[in-house]
Amino acid sequence: MYGQEYALFKPFSIPQAVPEEIKRLGEKAGHILFKTATLLQSKNIEDDTLRLLGFPDSLFPFLRLQTPLAKTVIGRIDSVETPDGHKIMEFNSDTPTFIYECFKVNGLISKYFGFKDPNEGRENQLQQAVRSAILAAYRHLKTSHAPNIVFTAHEENIEDKETVLYLKRLSGFPSQFIPLDQLVIKKDEGLFDLEGDRIDVLYRQTFPIELLIQDRDKNTNEEIGLQLTQLVIQNKLAVINPPSAFLLQSKAVLAVIWGLHEEESPFFTKEEHEWIAQYFLPTYLEPDLFLKKKEKFVQKPVFGREGDTVRIYDETGSLLDQDQNTTYDNYVSVYQKHVPLPKMKFESRLGVLEGHRMTGTFIINGQPSAFGYRIGNPITDNLSYFLPSCLR
Repeated sequence: MYGQEYALFKPFSIPQAVPEEIKRLGEKAGHILFKTATLLQSKNIEDDTLRLLGFPDSLFPFLRLQTPLAKTVIGRIDSVETPDGHKIMEFNSDTPTFIYECFKVNGLISKYFGFKDPNEGRENQLQQAVRSAILAAYRHLKTSHAPNIVFTAHEENIEDKETVLYLKRLSGFPSQFIPLDQLVIKKDEGLFDLEGDRIDVLYRQTFPIELLIQDRDKNTNEEIGLQLTQLVIQNKLAVINPPSAFLLQSKAVLAVIWGLHEEESPFFTKEEHEWIAQYFLPTYLEPDLFLKKKEKFVQKPVFGREGDTVRIYDETGSLLDQDQNTTYDNYVSVYQKHVPLPKMKFESRLGVLEGHRMTGTFIINGQPSAFGYRIGNPITDNLSYFLPSCLR
């Protein structure tokens, strides 16, 4: 990818205890995240709270929309392995990639070396989730014709396009792939394909809502991205992942969870508070507490991806490290306790290298699923390697 090695060949050998621990992480953290999404979508939550999480006013009706789907169909928890177990850094709930690597390629590598795949059987789980989500989304539209299902991504982004085509094949349903720029929106009418037929279900696995709402028609300057969200609200179009997945995408949700935990809120049970203490990191909307305690911390934009615009600070608030990209500088930031990624040596085409390992765990329809490793810089970015794994 990007002209350099991405997928490593020699797998990382792990004991059976690792997937068991990651499964527990997925079950308990996934439960906390989904429960928090229900709270934030409730009528009791004021607009100011959503603003505090970094969402624009124009999206409030979209964010509050309830659908028959799980809070997210395909989401990915990124965590760091510590002596005290895994700690969650973020939840890529809306548009996660790294799917094909974990659900398909990891098994092929394990088979080649004669090892057991820790993600064995997870591709079937993914397939069932994609199929059931499409059916549930279509039925909610309450139409009687055969569904017009469209998968979409940016044509020029190979990773995004191939991820979407993989999910399209997995679904097994008659469907189309149409690049994003070829979809036609007619205000208050619908979203249409190249033949002029109205689309029922739009599978947008890789296209973020925060970028979508910036889309304007080049000729009329109409806000076509916002028009699409209106079609969803009007039940003239179903989208996967659903609006709740975008709500959970904001890293400020982690600050909400930690805030409720610190004040011992009765919203969470005693057992749930124990899970938060075990798996979540102190996360705030300001860095003050870390500066007062003289603790290292990380600044992250609420909607950043692939390490973009992430900065690491030392105990005095001096900048230690930062990603070279600053795409998301205009977004609200969260401040999270810094926990270093574990270091390990690995084999690459350049020889034996040392890198920092991050764990990605997929949450499929609310259930823990496949997981995988990225290895590279102290801030995991889009140039970090995919490290396959196998069971000893």
